[in-house]
Amino acid sequence: MIYLCRHGQTFHNREGRMQGQTESDLTPLGRAQAAAMGDLLFDLIRRDPPANPPVEWRIVASPLRRARDTAETIGARLGLPVAFEDRLKEISVGDWSNRLRDEVKREAPALQGDPEWAFKSPCGETYEDIMGRVSGWLAEQAPEPERRLIVVSHGIAGWMLRGAYGGLSREQVIALDTPQDAIFRLSNGQIDRLACAPVAEPA
Repeated sequence: MIYLCRHGQTFHNREGRMQGQTESDLTPLGRAQAAAMGDLLFDLIRRDPPANPPVEWRIVASPLRRARDTAETIGARLGLPVAFEDRLKEISVGDWSNRLRDEVKREAPALQGDPEWAFKSPCGETYEDIMGRVSGWLAEQAPEPERRLIVVSHGIAGWMLRGAYGGLSREQVIALDTPQDAIFRLSNGQIDRLACAPVAEPA
């Protein structure tokens, strides 16, 4: 089983800015979202029947600060350490890093309405690049039921992990959502969306 989380909201998310593999801190809402993910996972894992033979839960995260901070919040709630994996990093958006999405699309009208526009940044990663590294990581994990992982990654990297797990087509992957108020359970060939408790924007 894998519980897949996207990091909480960042300042770049709030501004509509392209992050890619650059850094942006969690907003107060993002920190609250991370705490809500930790609470949901605490309840889910507590109800999870024990494996036979016993298998310990592990947390693995992208090393980018927004994912690391989210994972460490979850880890503190669950009493688990966090390991880091470079292949779970977000897509590199090359020359678009830190730029506003709307600004990029205004400068390149051909991107308007293109569902694959995020894979077309100058000097950035393609769909094949990121799918290759994420699916390669997934293939190395223990088979079910020995797999008990909490993964904290990103929007597009999370697309790829769900797509690789579910055997989804390219079109299906690109149509997936990227919530910061839910987690995904990948188990027995199924992908289930699990909503966290609602979180209000802190004052």
